[in-house]
Amino acid sequence: MLVLLPPSEGKAPAGGGAPLELESLSLPGLTEARRAVLDELVALCAGDEDKAREVLGLSEGLRGEVAKNAALRTAGTRPAGEIYTGVLYDALDLASLDAAARERAGRSVLVFSGLWGAVRVTDRIPSYRCSMGVKLPGLGALAAHWRAPMASVLPEAAGDGLVLDLRSSAYAAAWKPKGEVAGRTATVRVLHARVVDGVEKRSVVSHFNKATKGRIVRALLADGAVPKDPAELVEALRDLGFTVEAEPPAKAGKAWGLDVVVRDLH
Repeated sequence: MLVLLPPSEGKAPAGGGAPLELESLSLPGLTEARRAVLDELVALCAGDEDKAREVLGLSEGLRGEVAKNAALRTAGTRPAGEIYTGVLYDALDLASLDAAARERAGRSVLVFSGLWGAVRVTDRIPSYRCSMGVKLPGLGALAAHWRAPMASVLPEAAGDGLVLDLRSSAYAAAWKPKGEVAGRTATVRVLHARVVDGVEKRSVVSHFNKATKGRIVRALLADGAVPKDPAELVEALRDLGFTVEAEPPAKAGKAWGLDVVVRDLH
């Protein structure tokens, strides 16, 4: 099973570990594409601060993120699973999983990133600010920059098992599973169900959508479930107490869409 997650916008401070070594990151086929983004991002942020903030879409209050990016090559690092924070990662709570579940996370979870392309939660990276929606002056739109290297690297990373795609649309733009891989890919939509005037109504709630996705991944890792395809995933999630609605896609080679229905927001 390969789990694809978005990053968090907010990140923990840089760690005390050794500085970044690009060649040590997982998915070495992405190294040169990573180097290109890193080189331009550092140069941009070491220059005109106002221009850097404009390119990165940062408010005045986030001015400090520019200096942080300028120092990426010398900043301390920590595992990506500790760098990413926020609602999804709080619910996932990797640190509190037992050793076996954390090992499974290291093998199966990939976090997508505008700067790194995708990293495993065990990869050591510095804290940074660069979303997939950024358009760098030289490289252009990052989602487009990543498509070719991702297309050559990700199918191998997916192997022959399930791909559980929990990315937001901006990060999904960097790699779209195709063909046989798409046929064993499942995406998840979280719906809040509530009764209004005797009629059930459903809606997407962003905060709770992220929290539920984090809980889904945590439950699968803690249980040790290894569904081989979307149909087995549906059964595994139901066994773990989730309310799941799904139908196979009408055509072969298309991803499954799963609805996880929740009634209590917490």
